Amino acid sequence: MQLTVLGGCGAWPTAVQACSGYLVEYDGFRLLIDPGYATFPRLLQHSTVDAVDAVLVTHGHPDHCADLNPLLRARGLSDDPPPALPVYAPHGAVDAVLALDKPSMLAKAYHLHGFNPGDRFAIGPFTTDTWLLPHFVPNAGIRLTTPEAVLAYTGDTGPSSDIPRLAQGVDLFLSEATYIHRVPNADAPYLLTARLAGQYAHQAGAARLMLTHLWPGTDPAIAEEVAAEAFERPIGVSAPGLVTHLREEGRTFDSAIR
Repeated sequence: MQLTVLGGCGAWPTAVQACSGYLVEYDGFRLLIDPGYATFPRLLQHSTVDAVDAVLVTHGHPDHCADLNPLLRARGLSDDPPPALPVYAPHGAVDAVLALDKPSMLAKAYHLHGFNPGDRFAIGPFTTDTWLLPHFVPNAGIRLTTPEAVLAYTGDTGPSSDIPRLAQGVDLFLSEATYIHRVPNADAPYLLTARLAGQYAHQAGAARLMLTHLWPGTDPAIAEEVAAEAFERPIGVSAPGLVTHLREEGRTFDSAIR
């Protein structure tokens, strides 16, 4: 299983970093997870639009799903449209994005599969387990399992005892870490810190930890340093173009860049 980071900036994109977006590949199948703001141009650096086999969205905030619209436009309005793209999302999560165009315009470009966080289902070669994790809107933590590797991703979440279960023994734990030391009181139930991400990765026995969804302007080196106080195994921070193979045990993220 291979993970390519398209972006990992929280809230809004910057000049150098798109919002959340990850391309996961296994056995020739390409799954796009959370096509947030500005991830579509990054996707085109790694894949053609018709090579994406499915999309999985964790929740309905635009920094996790806004660029579903240009992806569907590029597929549905092409001279030779590919088959309808399977889109998996919590019920109602992508309604606002799909409503950006009149329904008939892109109706044949996608096939929407709504789910409830907590459901288990297959996406191509991936067994997909989901957890309802606390956020401002319904958010699905996801665990992708193949015969060769396991990936867990929090989406956006606040503290939860379910997070170590989501990430139990995974090869890579992709965890939101919006803040470094402390979440402001108003957001405390719904977002994590780098410190908590490290603690959860340690509790879960994950092989590696990748921090993502850092607030714009956050120093990634400091976030990594704080997470390492609790988690002694390899830690990386999501950055555009970072490619990692999940079974490269014991390797740093820098050595996994292609």
